[in-house]
Amino acid sequence: MISPLAYIHPEAKIGENVEIGPFVYVDKNVIIGDNNKIMPNVNILYGSRIGSGNTIFPGAVIGAVPQDLKFKGEETTAEIGDNNLIRENVTINRGTAAKGITKVGSGNLLMEGVHVAHDAQIGNGCIIGNATKMAGEIVIDDHAIISAAILMHQFCHVGGYVMVQGGSRFSKDIPPYIVAGRDPIAYCGINIIGLRRVVFQTKS
Repeated sequence: MISPLAYIHPEAKIGENVEIGPFVYVDKNVIIGDNNKIMPNVNILYGSRIGSGNTIFPGAVIGAVPQDLKFKGEETTAEIGDNNLIRENVTINRGTAAKGITKVGSGNLLMEGVHVAHDAQIGNGCIIGNATKMAGEIVIDDHAIISAAILMHQFCHVGGYVMVQGGSRFSKDIPPYIVAGRDPIAYCGINIIGLRRVVFQTKS
């Protein structure tokens, strides 16, 4: 169901069984897959690519131009996979000439107020806490947990299955499987609880 109070550009491509609430804005050069729920007051802007089964909460802005003075209007995208929860007021900027794409994988939870900057790459199954801000060209591997109110410097790489404690800020890479926190950021141990929750399949 598409609300008559939503604006859908005639060149946008909308899949099957998509629910679009009132006051949603969908720009041209946008592709939205099947079975998505887009709540009121969401903006999905030029260059956005959204997979299937996502829920996007009110106030989110997908595909806005990068907050990067080097950006000169080049053709880039913001690409979101499947079955993500994108909560209120999340902002996901599209890429720049550096990589051309900002990418959020599948099965992620991006909580209220998260910012994903240009050319960022977020894997699958991640949890990103409220008000966390990620600068440009960062990488977060699969199943990372980034707690609330974290500041992540550009070009940082966070490994898979980590837990970064709330309120941290960092400007260096975080290796996989650990708990990191404090200011300045420091190793705090192995992410035992998180790893116990995951079933790893090994080859016989």
